[in-house]
Amino acid sequence: MGWLTWEITHSGAWLGIVVFADLFPTFILGLFAGALTDRTDALKLLRAIQTFAIAQAMGLAVITFAGSINVTWLLFFALFRGVVIAFNRPPRMTLVYNIVGREALSSAIAINSMVFNSARFIGPMLGGALVASLGAGWAFAFNGLSYFAFLVVLFMIDITPTKRELAKKAGIGAETWEGVCYAFSNVGIALALVILLLTSLFVRPFTELLPGITSAVFERGVNGYSVLLALHGIGAMAAGFWLAQRGGVRGFSNIITWSLLAVSVSLIIFAIAGNFWVALPIMVITGGAIVVQGVATQTLVQTTVAPEFRGRVMASYGIVARGGPALGALVMGGISEYLGLSAPVAGGAVLCLFLWAWVVNRRRQIKEALEGPF
Repeated sequence: MGWLTWEITHSGAWLGIVVFADLFPTFILGLFAGALTDRTDALKLLRAIQTFAIAQAMGLAVITFAGSINVTWLLFFALFRGVVIAFNRPPRMTLVYNIVGREALSSAIAINSMVFNSARFIGPMLGGALVASLGAGWAFAFNGLSYFAFLVVLFMIDITPTKRELAKKAGIGAETWEGVCYAFSNVGIALALVILLLTSLFVRPFTELLPGITSAVFERGVNGYSVLLALHGIGAMAAGFWLAQRGGVRGFSNIITWSLLAVSVSLIIFAIAGNFWVALPIMVITGGAIVVQGVATQTLVQTTVAPEFRGRVMASYGIVARGGPALGALVMGGISEYLGLSAPVAGGAVLCLFLWAWVVNRRRQIKEALEGPF
């Protein structure tokens, strides 16, 4: 979708707007989805949501095949996808804990990240080849077909229903607010969410601007874009494998600290160099650093939260993880109209360096807050 947006508009601002439409619904609906997850069976909810994901993917393919695709349709389908993911994230994250339990959680999250990022490694190569040879419609169609496999797996899973008995007859609005208060009254969870928010604003949006950077800065086509995404996925997959082997949560605050430094320095070099060949190893580094930071943060939050608040707290996590890049991409896309695509990437990386310095200064406090209970 990002590449097609760039081909139609050649505008960094439009790239940011489409990304914003994809990510921002989590801001509006995420907490409600979390409260719904805590009230219902997460597995059944996830099965229903997956059918809407299939409808979005296949609808996008049909419109593209019909030759009617334009930036308005892309905006609509990005928004549709954003709504689906807003309801998908809390039950999916809750389900991981319910399947493996607390003891194996850190390895399970790392393995999940490794599997997800192996798709990011394989997918861009297949997608790039399809777009280059047959057009974007076929890439969207195969994507839609792949969603059916996940739906089949969801019907094969058989675990104890996660629906809890409500202690009081509070409305869903009251329960939603109760979850927000719980998340930010817990010092460890609040610190983890703040660090995640700032990295989501400062550095994660660079991948959303990558179609424009590949074309306008590196002067490469869709295959060059696919190579960059694939290398990003390789770095992420390697990081996930390392964390899965590691197990446990001790030392995760230090891992978060050094991943912030790695992604900041590498993106500054990426932006200043403006060279495709320099970008190749940097994509591996950034992929690994972002995954390490994300997996460590999610693991610490998941192992800290009380079971009755899991859906709502993970909804808060999802809001930060998806909403932060949405706002960041919107701002960076707008800035790129005046300063080019490299400047906002460099600026975000410099701001992330300040975040790293703040975390280093408070490393002991953060470590006690995040790892103290374990």
